[in-house]
Amino acid sequence: MSLVFAAITPHPPLLIPNIGKEELKKIEQTKEALKQLEQDLYLAKPDVVAIISPHGSLFSDAFSVNAHTHFVSAFEQFGDFSTKLEWKGADSVAARVAHRANLENLPLQLVSEEHLDHGSAVPLFYLTQHFNNLRVLPIGYSALDGKVHLQFGEILKDIFMETEKRVAVIASGDLSHGLTTDAPAGFRKNGKEFDQKLIELLETRNTAGIIGMDSAFVESAAECGFRSFLILLGILKNMNYTFKNYSYESPFGVGYLVGNFVL
Repeated sequence: MSLVFAAITPHPPLLIPNIGKEELKKIEQTKEALKQLEQDLYLAKPDVVAIISPHGSLFSDAFSVNAHTHFVSAFEQFGDFSTKLEWKGADSVAARVAHRANLENLPLQLVSEEHLDHGSAVPLFYLTQHFNNLRVLPIGYSALDGKVHLQFGEILKDIFMETEKRVAVIASGDLSHGLTTDAPAGFRKNGKEFDQKLIELLETRNTAGIIGMDSAFVESAAECGFRSFLILLGILKNMNYTFKNYSYESPFGVGYLVGNFVL
């Protein structure tokens, strides 16, 4: 039917109350921004949420789409054995994406995995609590160049526009992991500049500027969301939107951005 919602979210496991505990207070801005985004998503009334994650089934030379019919969250690796969420899969949409990618000679792996990685499960924990029959389509990016990611996004857009479903897209990804000396990636001198530049380009709808960012500069920032965002920008190509920056903070040396592409 149509694309009804598009957003960027981070995915720190600390956002899950049983994991973050007292540390959750340090990312209160992100938590509140996700609550606002959840309201926006609810009003959009999607049937399917496609979520692009850096931590699912990733292949260097191909994109991936998870065609499993049922998904469960998995936070055990972070010490949380009690938070359990379940979602239905969007296997028919996944099959359409795989068929179209094959016609376009775009490398894509169709996978079937029940457990969702934290890059998908953390945002979905906040965004889908008030939905009963929502279907989820997990998507993974690749190591192919930026223009191919845009092309994949355009293919996804075609599929989403052709389906009878209302589709929402979430690009999950953290910005630089090297903003402070005690950050997960250590201090990266380009980290702060990368985050600021990316946010500025998103707010000014400068997709060409984002594509044109030097690959060595992006890599040196130690980010994990850039390719997720490229796919989403391919989906949004030639669409009218306004990017609203709901929050950006980095209390643990990692940039967390929450933003809504208001359609």
